[in-house]
Amino acid sequence: MTGSEQIAERRVRVVSWFIAAAIAIAGLCYSSWLLEFVLPIHIDAVNTFLSELDAEGKPYRVVFSTADKIVGVLLIPASIAGLLLFPRRRFTTVGWVALFCFASATIGDVMLPLRDCTPADNSACGGGGSGLFPQLHQPHALTSTIAVTAIAVATFAFSVAAFRYHHWRILREAGLVVLVLGSAATVWMLVADNLPGHYALGVAQRIQVGSMSLWLITLAAAVVLEGREWIDPNI
Repeated sequence: MTGSEQIAERRVRVVSWFIAAAIAIAGLCYSSWLLEFVLPIHIDAVNTFLSELDAEGKPYRVVFSTADKIVGVLLIPASIAGLLLFPRRRFTTVGWVALFCFASATIGDVMLPLRDCTPADNSACGGGGSGLFPQLHQPHALTSTIAVTAIAVATFAFSVAAFRYHHWRILREAGLVVLVLGSAATVWMLVADNLPGHYALGVAQRIQVGSMSLWLITLAAAVVLEGREWIDPNI
């Protein structure tokens, strides 16, 4: 191996570890909602959505909004670096771009929080069949919808890439399990919200968001593996 090749190898390793660390930390920060079980918030986790945790005027809003900001600030450069560092392929390109959109929309969520009316304070605020979608009446709807859609696209794109290109092995295994779990929770939310009564939509959303965090951590592990495979295709 020549000196220039060794330098290139070190650069790939350093950058891939940076990308992986950023994604992993973002995944941990995106699970900050777990603090609702530690902090004295007194919110009904079964029948309320996570957007209420950082709604205007809510206690500890700064904690949850700061965590979401960190997610966006870390994933924006990580997604750009991933797009530039790794070989350009159709599905991985879609995945990195979608991850960038998710990061940007997450920051948008912080900038456009729920205002005044939340289901926990007023059951008439909701927009769905169960009255648990106040986002449908506020600008928060746009950023939330973009964020969820973007990470769903990223998840599917990387999963397809893992099978089609025979790389990202951990995404073919653990990542697929997380994808199925998150998809099931999403279907639960979409179907149940159009039915009369309550169907523990808060639980469904927490499973959905929890699966997003787990998938980000899985992607971080895959990035490390992919970096090694690019350096040494025999791994």
